Amino acid sequence: MKLSYVNERYIDLLKNIQNYFSESNKSIHKARNEIKIIDFNGESLVVKSFKIPNILNKIVYTFFRDSKAKKSYENSIKIGSFAPKPIGFIEFKKFGLIDESYFVSENFKYDFTIREPLRDDNFENKKDIFKAFAKFTFELHENNICHLDYSLGNILIKKDGDSYLFKIVDINRMEFKKLTLAERLQNFSKLWAKNDDLTIIIKEYCRLISADEESSIKIALKYAQEHKDRKNIKKRLRGQKVVD
Repeated sequence: MKLSYVNERYIDLLKNIQNYFSESNKSIHKARNEIKIIDFNGESLVVKSFKIPNILNKIVYTFFRDSKAKKSYENSIKIGSFAPKPIGFIEFKKFGLIDESYFVSENFKYDFTIREPLRDDNFENKKDIFKAFAKFTFELHENNICHLDYSLGNILIKKDGDSYLFKIVDINRMEFKKLTLAERLQNFSKLWAKNDDLTIIIKEYCRLISADEESSIKIALKYAQEHKDRKNIKKRLRGQKVVD
Protein backbone atom coordinates (compact mmCIF):
# COMPACT_ATOMS: atom_id res chain seq x y z
CA MET A 1 0.00 0.00 0.00
CA LYS A 2 1.33 3.42 -1.00
CA LEU A 3 -0.21 6.34 0.84
CA SER A 4 0.01 10.10 0.47
CA TYR A 5 -2.03 12.67 2.31
CA VAL A 6 -2.35 16.39 2.95
CA ASN A 7 -3.33 16.28 6.61
CA GLU A 8 -3.14 13.63 9.32
CA ARG A 9 -6.90 13.75 9.84
CA TYR A 10 -7.35 11.93 6.52
CA ILE A 11 -5.09 8.94 7.30
CA ASP A 12 -7.99 6.78 8.46
CA LEU A 13 -10.01 7.68 5.38
CA LEU A 14 -7.25 6.76 2.97
CA LYS A 15 -6.22 3.55 4.70
CA ASN A 16 -9.84 2.39 4.73
CA ILE A 17 -10.88 3.96 1.44
CA GLN A 18 -12.10 0.67 -0.02
CA ASN A 19 -14.71 0.35 2.73
CA TYR A 20 -15.74 4.00 2.59
CA PHE A 21 -16.07 3.78 -1.18
CA SER A 22 -18.10 0.56 -1.26
CA GLU A 23 -20.44 1.82 1.47
CA SER A 24 -21.19 5.13 -0.28
CA ASN A 25 -24.32 5.18 -2.44
CA LYS A 26 -23.57 8.64 -3.86
CA SER A 27 -22.09 7.68 -7.22
CA ILE A 28 -21.87 10.68 -9.58
CA HIS A 29 -20.05 9.02 -12.49
CA LYS A 30 -19.54 5.41 -13.50
CA ALA A 31 -17.74 4.37 -16.67
CA ARG A 32 -14.16 3.11 -16.89
CA ASN A 33 -13.60 4.80 -13.54
CA GLU A 34 -16.14 5.54 -10.82
CA ILE A 35 -16.54 8.73 -8.80
CA LYS A 36 -18.44 8.90 -5.52
CA ILE A 37 -19.20 11.50 -2.88
CA ILE A 38 -18.10 10.44 0.60
CA ASP A 39 -18.95 12.15 3.89
CA PHE A 40 -15.99 11.98 6.25
CA ASN A 41 -16.11 13.61 9.68
CA GLY A 42 -18.69 16.11 8.46
CA GLU A 43 -16.74 16.96 5.31
CA SER A 44 -17.95 16.22 1.78
CA LEU A 45 -15.20 14.68 -0.37
CA VAL A 46 -14.94 13.31 -3.90
CA VAL A 47 -13.28 9.92 -4.38
CA LYS A 48 -12.24 8.65 -7.77
CA SER A 49 -11.66 4.92 -8.07
CA PHE A 50 -9.58 4.09 -11.11
CA LYS A 51 -10.27 1.01 -13.19
CA ILE A 52 -8.03 -1.88 -12.24
CA PRO A 53 -5.37 -1.98 -14.97
CA ASN A 54 -4.66 -5.01 -17.11
CA ILE A 55 -1.57 -7.05 -16.30
CA LEU A 56 0.68 -5.11 -18.68
CA ASN A 57 -0.36 -1.75 -17.25
CA LYS A 58 -0.01 -3.11 -13.72
CA ILE A 59 3.66 -3.74 -14.49
CA VAL A 60 4.03 -0.32 -16.15
CA TYR A 61 2.41 1.57 -13.25
CA THR A 62 4.38 -0.38 -10.66
CA PHE A 63 7.85 -0.04 -12.15
CA PHE A 64 7.97 2.50 -14.97
CA ARG A 65 5.23 5.12 -14.73
CA ASP A 66 3.19 6.84 -12.04
CA SER A 67 -0.35 5.59 -11.58
CA LYS A 68 -3.27 7.78 -12.63
CA ALA A 69 -4.16 8.31 -8.97
CA LYS A 70 -0.68 9.58 -8.16
CA LYS A 71 -0.57 11.80 -11.25
CA SER A 72 -3.96 13.25 -10.35
CA TYR A 73 -2.75 14.09 -6.87
CA GLU A 74 0.60 15.54 -7.96
CA ASN A 75 -0.98 17.54 -10.79
CA SER A 76 -3.51 18.97 -8.33
CA ILE A 77 -0.65 20.14 -6.15
CA LYS A 78 1.08 21.73 -9.15
CA ILE A 79 -1.91 23.66 -10.45
CA GLY A 80 -3.20 24.83 -7.07
CA SER A 81 -6.46 26.78 -7.14
CA PHE A 82 -7.25 25.78 -10.74
CA ALA A 83 -8.52 22.42 -9.42
CA PRO A 84 -10.48 21.26 -6.36
CA LYS A 85 -8.20 20.95 -3.33
CA PRO A 86 -6.44 17.56 -3.27
CA ILE A 87 -6.70 15.42 -0.15
CA GLY A 88 -4.51 12.46 -1.11
CA PHE A 89 -4.13 9.26 -3.09
CA ILE A 90 -3.61 5.64 -2.21
CA GLU A 91 -2.53 2.57 -4.18
CA PHE A 92 -3.13 -1.07 -3.23
CA LYS A 93 -0.90 -3.82 -4.57
CA LYS A 94 -1.77 -7.41 -5.38
CA PHE A 95 1.03 -9.94 -5.95
CA GLY A 96 3.47 -7.02 -5.82
CA LEU A 97 1.75 -5.03 -8.60
CA ILE A 98 -0.47 -1.95 -8.38
CA ASP A 99 -4.09 -3.06 -8.45
CA GLU A 100 -6.65 -0.65 -7.00
CA SER A 101 -5.96 3.08 -6.71
CA TYR A 102 -7.96 6.05 -5.44
CA PHE A 103 -7.66 9.83 -5.58
CA VAL A 104 -9.47 12.02 -3.05
CA SER A 105 -10.24 15.73 -3.32
CA GLU A 106 -12.61 18.28 -1.86
CA ASN A 107 -16.16 18.31 -3.18
CA PHE A 108 -16.29 21.50 -5.24
CA LYS A 109 -20.01 22.25 -5.34
CA TYR A 110 -20.35 23.60 -8.84
CA ASP A 111 -23.56 24.81 -10.49
CA PHE A 112 -22.93 23.45 -13.99
CA THR A 113 -20.17 22.40 -16.38
CA ILE A 114 -19.16 24.12 -19.61
CA ARG A 115 -21.34 21.51 -21.35
CA GLU A 116 -24.60 23.25 -20.47
CA PRO A 117 -23.96 26.70 -22.03
CA LEU A 118 -22.31 25.05 -25.04
CA ARG A 119 -25.28 22.71 -25.58
CA ASP A 120 -28.19 24.98 -24.66
CA ASP A 121 -28.76 27.92 -27.03
CA ASN A 122 -31.00 29.55 -24.42
CA PHE A 123 -28.65 29.16 -21.45
CA GLU A 124 -28.71 32.31 -19.35
CA ASN A 125 -25.75 34.69 -19.72
CA LYS A 126 -23.91 32.24 -21.97
CA LYS A 127 -21.89 34.99 -23.67
CA ASP A 128 -20.62 36.23 -20.30
CA ILE A 129 -19.79 32.64 -19.33
CA PHE A 130 -17.83 32.14 -22.55
CA LYS A 131 -15.82 35.30 -21.94
CA ALA A 132 -15.10 34.25 -18.36
CA PHE A 133 -14.11 30.81 -19.63
CA ALA A 134 -11.72 32.38 -22.15
CA LYS A 135 -10.10 34.32 -19.30
CA PHE A 136 -9.82 31.19 -17.16
CA THR A 137 -8.19 29.28 -20.03
CA PHE A 138 -5.85 32.19 -20.70
CA GLU A 139 -4.75 32.10 -17.04
CA LEU A 140 -4.15 28.34 -17.27
CA HIS A 141 -2.01 28.78 -20.36
CA GLU A 142 -0.12 31.73 -18.91
CA ASN A 143 0.82 29.44 -16.03
CA ASN A 144 2.16 26.86 -18.52
CA ILE A 145 -0.73 24.46 -17.80
CA CYS A 146 -2.27 22.42 -20.61
CA HIS A 147 -5.10 20.03 -19.75
CA LEU A 148 -4.90 17.25 -22.35
CA ASP A 149 -8.56 16.31 -21.90
CA TYR A 150 -10.03 19.82 -21.84
CA SER A 151 -13.53 18.64 -22.59
CA LEU A 152 -17.15 19.29 -21.67
CA GLY A 153 -17.42 17.38 -18.39
CA ASN A 154 -14.02 18.35 -17.04
CA ILE A 155 -14.64 22.08 -16.64
CA LEU A 156 -16.74 22.89 -13.56
CA ILE A 157 -18.39 26.28 -13.09
CA LYS A 158 -19.85 27.94 -9.99
CA LYS A 159 -21.71 31.23 -10.19
CA ASP A 160 -20.17 33.67 -7.72
CA GLY A 161 -22.28 36.82 -7.63
CA ASP A 162 -21.85 38.47 -11.00
CA SER A 163 -18.77 36.39 -11.86
CA TYR A 164 -17.93 32.73 -12.43
CA LEU A 165 -15.49 30.43 -10.67
CA PHE A 166 -13.93 27.62 -12.72
CA LYS A 167 -12.19 24.40 -11.70
CA ILE A 168 -10.75 21.62 -13.86
CA VAL A 169 -11.01 17.92 -13.02
CA ASP A 170 -9.81 14.60 -14.50
CA ILE A 171 -6.30 15.98 -14.41
CA ASN A 172 -4.08 12.93 -14.60
CA ARG A 173 -3.19 13.87 -18.21
CA MET A 174 -1.50 17.27 -18.17
CA GLU A 175 1.45 19.03 -19.77
CA PHE A 176 3.42 21.79 -18.09
CA LYS A 177 5.26 23.88 -20.64
CA LYS A 178 5.28 27.21 -22.44
CA LEU A 179 2.61 26.91 -25.14
CA THR A 180 2.72 28.24 -28.67
CA LEU A 181 -0.30 30.11 -30.01
CA ALA A 182 -1.25 27.06 -32.10
CA GLU A 183 -1.09 24.79 -29.03
CA ARG A 184 -3.20 27.24 -27.06
CA LEU A 185 -5.87 27.33 -29.77
CA GLN A 186 -5.81 23.57 -30.22
CA ASN A 187 -6.54 23.16 -26.53
CA PHE A 188 -10.13 24.31 -27.21
CA SER A 189 -10.75 21.61 -29.82
CA LYS A 190 -12.27 18.95 -27.52
CA LEU A 191 -15.12 21.22 -26.39
CA TRP A 192 -17.23 20.14 -29.38
CA ALA A 193 -18.48 23.74 -29.53
CA LYS A 194 -20.61 25.25 -32.27
CA ASN A 195 -18.62 27.56 -34.50
CA ASP A 196 -20.46 30.66 -33.27
CA ASP A 197 -19.84 29.79 -29.63
CA LEU A 198 -16.19 28.95 -30.18
CA THR A 199 -15.77 32.21 -32.07
CA ILE A 200 -16.97 34.17 -29.03
CA ILE A 201 -14.50 32.32 -26.81
CA ILE A 202 -11.57 32.77 -29.17
CA LYS A 203 -12.30 36.46 -29.74
CA GLU A 204 -12.06 37.10 -26.01
CA TYR A 205 -8.97 34.91 -25.73
CA CYS A 206 -7.30 36.86 -28.55
CA ARG A 207 -8.06 40.12 -26.78
CA LEU A 208 -6.32 38.83 -23.66
CA ILE A 209 -3.29 37.46 -25.47
CA SER A 210 -3.12 40.28 -28.04
CA ALA A 211 -3.25 37.82 -30.95
CA ASP A 212 -4.67 38.38 -34.42
CA GLU A 213 -8.38 37.64 -34.14
CA GLU A 214 -9.21 36.58 -37.70
CA SER A 215 -6.35 34.12 -38.17
CA SER A 216 -6.72 32.71 -34.64
CA ILE A 217 -10.41 31.99 -35.14
CA LYS A 218 -9.64 30.16 -38.38
CA ILE A 219 -6.98 28.05 -36.67
CA ALA A 220 -9.20 27.23 -33.68
CA LEU A 221 -12.16 26.27 -35.87
CA LYS A 222 -9.88 24.10 -38.02
CA TYR A 223 -8.58 22.18 -34.99
CA ALA A 224 -12.12 21.79 -33.62
CA GLN A 225 -13.45 20.42 -36.92
CA GLU A 226 -10.54 18.00 -37.24
CA HIS A 227 -11.31 16.66 -33.77
CA LYS A 228 -15.00 16.25 -34.63
CA ASP A 229 -14.11 14.48 -37.89
CA ARG A 230 -11.80 12.02 -36.12
CA LYS A 231 -14.39 11.21 -33.48
CA ASN A 232 -17.19 10.83 -36.02
CA ILE A 233 -15.11 8.44 -38.13
CA LYS A 234 -14.75 6.24 -35.04
CA LYS A 235 -18.48 6.50 -34.36
CA ARG A 236 -19.31 5.41 -37.91
CA LEU A 237 -17.00 2.42 -37.62
CA ARG A 238 -18.78 1.43 -34.39
CA GLY A 239 -22.21 1.99 -35.90
CA GLN A 240 -22.91 4.87 -33.52
CA LYS A 241 -24.77 8.10 -34.19
CA VAL A 242 -22.63 10.88 -35.66
CA VAL A 243 -22.78 14.21 -33.81
CA ASP A 244 -22.36 17.57 -35.57
